[in-house]
Formats: sequence, C-alpha cells, structure tokens
Amino acid sequence: MVSNFIGEDFLLQTKTAKKLYHDYAADMPIYDYHCHLPANLIADDHQFVNIAQAWLYGDHYKWRAMRTNGIAEKYITGDASDFEKFEKWAQTVPYCLGNPLYHWTHLELRKPFGITDKLLGPDTAKEIYEQTSQMLNSKEFSVRNIIRKMNVKLICTTEGPLDTLEYHKQIRADGFEVAVHTALRADQAMATEDVPSLQKFIKDLEQASGVEIKNYQLYLEALQNRHDYFHDNGCRLSDHGLDFTYAEDYTESEISQIFDKILANKNLDSQESLKFKSAILFELALMDHAAGWVQQFHLGPLRNNNTRLFKIIGPDAGFDSIGDYAIGKPLSRFLDKLDTNDNLAKTILYNINPRDNALIATMIGNFQDGSVPGKMQFGSAWWFLDQKDGMEQQIKALSNMGLLSRFVGMLTDSRSFLSYPRHEYFRRILCNMLGNDIEAGLLPNDLDLIGTMVENICFNNAKDYFPMEIK
Repeated sequence: MVSNFIGEDFLLQTKTAKKLYHDYAADMPIYDYHCHLPANLIADDHQFVNIAQAWLYGDHYKWRAMRTNGIAEKYITGDASDFEKFEKWAQTVPYCLGNPLYHWTHLELRKPFGITDKLLGPDTAKEIYEQTSQMLNSKEFSVRNIIRKMNVKLICTTEGPLDTLEYHKQIRADGFEVAVHTALRADQAMATEDVPSLQKFIKDLEQASGVEIKNYQLYLEALQNRHDYFHDNGCRLSDHGLDFTYAEDYTESEISQIFDKILANKNLDSQESLKFKSAILFELALMDHAAGWVQQFHLGPLRNNNTRLFKIIGPDAGFDSIGDYAIGKPLSRFLDKLDTNDNLAKTILYNINPRDNALIATMIGNFQDGSVPGKMQFGSAWWFLDQKDGMEQQIKALSNMGLLSRFVGMLTDSRSFLSYPRHEYFRRILCNMLGNDIEAGLLPNDLDLIGTMVENICFNNAKDYFPMEIK
C-alpha cells in the first residue's frame, strides 16, 4: 500500500501551508488560459477507449522519458498496440523518480480516477490499464465530464490563422457551460526558415481571407482579415513561440522587397529573415492592441534538434531543448517600440531558460503603465521549468522583483485532458512557500490576507485580467 505517497497534504510541509491550501486554494475553479487541447474532442464530447489514448497520444514529455529509458520508437509513436505502449510507459515510470512526470502521473491517477493505493509500474500496469480504461469507457468520463470533474471554468486552445474555428462555433452553439476560446498563434506567417512552406501558407491564406496576396501590404491585409475573423469568433489572445524577440530595424521598402523574394521562392539571408520576422511580429502586436487582446510570448526553446526523427515524426515530438539566446536587449527594443506610441497590449512573457528569470521579472516592470493592475506579466514556469524547483524559482523571482499578488497564475499548456492536476501541483507549491514564510516570520500570520492572495493567484486574477467572460 502506498496511499501515503500523494495524500491530502502532499508537498505541504507546515501547518500553515496545509491551512492555506485546503481552505483557500483547493476548491478554486480553473481558468486555463493557455493549452493545446484539441477543440474537436471537446466539440464531439469524445470518449477515450483506453488510458493510452488519453494519456500517451501527443504527450512529448512522456515520449522523451521513454526514449531515455531505452524504449523503441515503435512503442512511443509507432504501430504498437495501445496496451503495449502503456505497458512500456509503466515500465518507464519507476525510472522517473525525481522527474515531475512521476508526480504528475500519480496526481492524475488520483484525480480523476481515484487511484491512491498503488504506484504505476510493470507489476500494476495491466490492473491500472483495465481499471482506468473501464472508467474512460463510461459516459461519466467523456471529455466534457472530465473537464467538469476538474472544476474548469474556461479553456483557451491554440490555433493557427488558417483554422476555420468550426469546433469552437460548435461548442458555443450547443451550450456547453465551460467557456472554450481560441488563441491565435500566427508563427507560420513569419516562418522564413522554410520559404516553400511559407509560400504555401500564403496561398492558403489567400483562400481563407479572400485577399489576393500580390505584395506585402496585401499580406498584412490578409492577416488582419484573419485576426478580425478570430476576434469575431471570441478570440482575445495571441501566442507566439519564439527563439527570441525579433526586433531588428527595418524600412517598409525593405520588407516589401523581402516579401517579393518570398513570392518568387528565393531564399532569404539571415538579416533579411530577421527583418521580416521583426516586421510581422510588430504588425501582429499592433493588431492585438487595437483589438484589446492579450499577447503571449514563449521565449527561448531550441526546437526540433533531431533531424532524422523530425523527418519521420514531425514537430512537438520531444526533440527540443533550452536555447542559449540573448533575450533581454531585443525584448526591450520590441516592447519599447510598442510602448512609445501607446500600442503595447497586455503582455505575458514566458522564459524557458532559468537564467532569464530575473531578466523577465525586471523587464515587465519597465513597461507597467498604471492602466491595468499587472498589465505586464511574468508567465508561469514553462516547459522544462514546469516542475517544483522551476515553479519555486519563478515565484521567488516575481516576488522579489515584482508583485506576486497580481500574478495570473497557472496554465495547463498540455495536449491531454488528464493534465489538470498540474494546477493542483502549482497551488500546493505556492501554498507551501507562503506557509513556510508565514511560519518563519517573513509574512504576517494573517490567513485572510494571505489566503485572499492565494485565491486571486489561483483564479480571480486571471478572470479579471483576460477579456473573456466565463459562464
């Protein structure tokens, strides 16, 4: 029996931490303002056949661990059966001790499945597979009912500018009580590293926007058309996945000439590529501000490092790492250019390199303008930092150099409907840190004061910050 591993007081080291979590954090709803959940599965109220489908399909965190444990690709993204894949994951889990995957796995077995009396491993794989799969086959564990069980009030998925948003329309039309919105991720619009693919995007954009794109100005018109379309369909957020912030100086004439080269299928040199990315990123930021959106920037990953497996499997498959980029100077230039003419939208900055915590925490303070509490946000610990140490360091940096009390809190950033315990994980870590500080005399022993801050970080701040209504 291992029911004492993840119990009611998991991660809570002091009496005050336990009080903060159980009385203030545990029952707060979830405002999941950034994730990669497939909207079509919500629209169809999908029923998973087994836990492998719900847990392993698309989860590059688990894929990465399995490869490291010597599991052949056949059992990860290949043609092995669902049970065989789950069995290989179960074989890997005991080797994940010390990795957040070990915590996440058992938190997710605990909720929503209620499994607290066993650890996942080779000896329990079949039993857990059968038990969870039986539950998933019941209507009580359809996608929407999983969302309900986790007390989610809002979900914001991520779609590209060519998406029809048909599934979001379907969700709104059928009256699902959880608000489901989209965030516009227009990275394709500036993907100059692959000109043929960018050309194809431009052709597809012509069809989606109804604009014949003969030059750069018409390209911007087509992008604005799609931005308007997303806005008309409830979108109030943008998101960008960037190596670093593109902030090169350029002229309109230069960008027009560069765009003509793209239309002619001519490769760009590195400086032309940076100038074009800078121009498009800036124009998208202007659109966000004009529409009253929130813009998000995920900075610093080095993506798709394994060329061989990228050609076989594609992106987002577990071959990414922390990049070693100069983040501060171009980020400052970009934000200042927008702020100078009062075109800076509410902004959330996420870093993937832990060395940049203090940089981001101080950078947001440069562009707070008194118009909105916490207008500039240091986003929650992201990707490789989405673990206990990473969360603690992000919280400490924000506390020391900004206002933790204005933080919009945790997001799921996942492709799995079983990942919502990540919010619980974050809340337990937050309450443990605050509880420890109270007992050490670093914060006042005023549970109503600190508890209100906890409730705000868990839900209320996000609800007030984002221009999206919940039902």
